[in-house]
Amino acid sequence: MSPRDLMGAALRGLTANKLRSLLTVLGVSIGVGAVIVLVAVGNGSGKAVQQRLEAMGTNLLTVSTTGGGGGFVRGQAGPSNQQYSLTLADATALADKHLAPDVASVAPVMTSSGTATNGDTSYTVNQVIGTSPAYLPATNTPVQLGQSFTQADVDTSQRVILLGQTAATELFTRPAGAVGRTIKLGAVDFTVLGVLASKDSTGFNDPNATAIVPITTLRATQAGYGALNQIVVQAADKDRVDLAQAEVTQLLTARHQVPATETTSPFRITNSAQILQTSQDTAATFTALLATVAAISLVVGGIGVTNIMLVTVTERTREIGIRKALGARRRTILGQFLIEATLLSLIGGAVGVGAALIITRFQLAGVQPALVPSSIGLALGVSAAVGLFFGSMPAHRAAGLRPIDALRHE
Repeated sequence: MSPRDLMGAALRGLTANKLRSLLTVLGVSIGVGAVIVLVAVGNGSGKAVQQRLEAMGTNLLTVSTTGGGGGFVRGQAGPSNQQYSLTLADATALADKHLAPDVASVAPVMTSSGTATNGDTSYTVNQVIGTSPAYLPATNTPVQLGQSFTQADVDTSQRVILLGQTAATELFTRPAGAVGRTIKLGAVDFTVLGVLASKDSTGFNDPNATAIVPITTLRATQAGYGALNQIVVQAADKDRVDLAQAEVTQLLTARHQVPATETTSPFRITNSAQILQTSQDTAATFTALLATVAAISLVVGGIGVTNIMLVTVTERTREIGIRKALGARRRTILGQFLIEATLLSLIGGAVGVGAALIITRFQLAGVQPALVPSSIGLALGVSAAVGLFFGSMPAHRAAGLRPIDALRHE
């Protein structure tokens, strides 16, 4: 029997019971589609995190204290607590090219919170950042409307403010209407110099619900304490981040007279490049986990192929007996049923791929899926393998029937 005849016989066998074949195709397509979609979701999630981290810069260092940052903490005053608090003098020293030649820029950071009001409209700003102009380019926080404050504004403690998109919208409805206006932050009047460009959310907190003011102004009007929460350091180049980190560590250790016997550094230095690598590894693990979970549905679909083919063999036992009595060879019967099982899986795989291509056009759980071409080929290959593997037992059973036993079957 020629391959063409075998294919024709297999197709006739599949169309003999359309509903059963359709349900089998549906089961396989769900498995294939699930693999492609979940891998795409994992890949998209990983890319989104990577883009956010890369947008912040891969040459960024964030310095804080292991005790949770600067500031006065009630009940914890003491020599050791105050000794390791970050200060403006630390930031000035880190910016010295002779002391830290691999550091490009330094921005001291203090944070507070407060209620901003514009007439009768009020909005609670959960994060008011006091810093220097170097903070904006270092953290890739551009001003979209208006302009940034200057070092002169910092030196003279000018009451000027930059609003995030959410804060500007809540206070003025239109962000463009905020520039040049005066608002109150707490009880202090501030002039809005500009509105920051929108940022994508990286967690539960809205990065656009923020405000940035000169650090000297925040110290004088809002925070009420002298230590810094952190210092943002930008390395001269992404290839010199480790050198910059070593210089920062050495300089802070010397300035704060950290004892050589200290087993744990009182300063925490976060390297954005290391965070990026960790996030990539985590995303790869997450994607692999999703693919493994989705692959289980492919196995379930394969079991469905086995059940359907076993039922088909049972129903067509007499037909098989007649064909074998007329001289049909074992390999012909085996080939026909293997082709039927493989066709069911391949058709189901094709349907699953088509459905996945449509689904991945839309955001899922806030993530834009990113298709992985290899997952499509792998899913189709696995679906064909599922048909061959799970269809082999019913096919061998059909091919192994003795003609006399098959003809006696009721």
